[in-house]
Amino acid sequence: MNIIKESAPHLRRKANVSRMMIDVLIALAPTLIFSFIVYPINTLIFYVISLFIMIGSEFVFVGLKNMMPKDGMKHPFKERFAYAYKGKITINNFLAPAISAVIFVLIMPAGAPIYAVIVGALVGIVIGKLVFGGLGSNIFNPAVVGMLFAKVCFGSQYVNVIPTWYYTVPDAVAGATPLGMIANGAFSNISQYQLLDMFLGRVPGTLGEVYKITILVGMAYLLIRRSADFRIVVSYLGTFIFLSLIAGLSIFMLDKEINPFMFMLYNLLSGGVLFAAAFMLTDPVTSPINSPSRIIYGMVAAVMTIFIRFFAALPEGVGFSILIANMVAVFLDHYEWSNPRYTWKNILAMSLIVLLSGTTVLLVIRFGGVYHG
Repeated sequence: MNIIKESAPHLRRKANVSRMMIDVLIALAPTLIFSFIVYPINTLIFYVISLFIMIGSEFVFVGLKNMMPKDGMKHPFKERFAYAYKGKITINNFLAPAISAVIFVLIMPAGAPIYAVIVGALVGIVIGKLVFGGLGSNIFNPAVVGMLFAKVCFGSQYVNVIPTWYYTVPDAVAGATPLGMIANGAFSNISQYQLLDMFLGRVPGTLGEVYKITILVGMAYLLIRRSADFRIVVSYLGTFIFLSLIAGLSIFMLDKEINPFMFMLYNLLSGGVLFAAAFMLTDPVTSPINSPSRIIYGMVAAVMTIFIRFFAALPEGVGFSILIANMVAVFLDHYEWSNPRYTWKNILAMSLIVLLSGTTVLLVIRFGGVYHG
């Protein structure tokens, strides 16, 4: 038996990695196009900057990685260039950073300053990917790394709302995003936004995460083409919906005016939950290999999203939950306990995740003073 060493993504069926990446770009296209329609100037500037930085960084990295060794002779630039790149750079070295650039742009707010986009794109591709060895070697999603770094460093300098023809911000919320309305436990304010407007993206948010119709179209395309694993999507969204309902029921015990099902839908349509399920968590490089591990991976990401949203200082937990899940993926793939079959051990782990997280949400909201009315 011959053992062949291959880089991620590890595919279990006959598929071309380039074709899979092209599928992701096609799936992202409706959301990107709609962001161009709503925020034409901001999207264009952000996209050109991000694409140039990420593809350029990838190109430079390949050249540095394959530099001609010193042999005491002076070689012309053309020869050194050919040695570094000929046969060592493929279409995937352009498609992969292009996908990261699109996702990074779509999870950035339109009000972000240009320097935040530049720094975020550079940190995302270099720190989030290239330092790990480049294509197929990174353990974190580069776009999320860049977005979070820019937000932590420059978030206070983001403009809350950029004027656009597509929606009018209600005066009562003073430009706050839907997630901002449930920050600090003020769940009773969520009625300021209508669910239909949230579904159509007629609310403040990032350049691409708010357009649920285009996201769902892209998700359906990836699932049909099998370029995204349905186990991650279903486990993430299913766990998130379940915990949101538990949270809604917990709040209903304290305030009868809160509808648990409306509360769940509000959380599902807020922030980047659907976008993450479609385009970020399903990244085959940063997700586990085995089917049971992928289910646990999606569940862990959902639990962390709920915990960060309701119990932490930040209203949006999707970005941090993705990075935490990326770290857990390495643990789930450990050879000593990773198993491609469904066993009583991994089924027990899934059950405990649901039971313990649901109980925690119920008790903390009910008795922990999280809800402020």
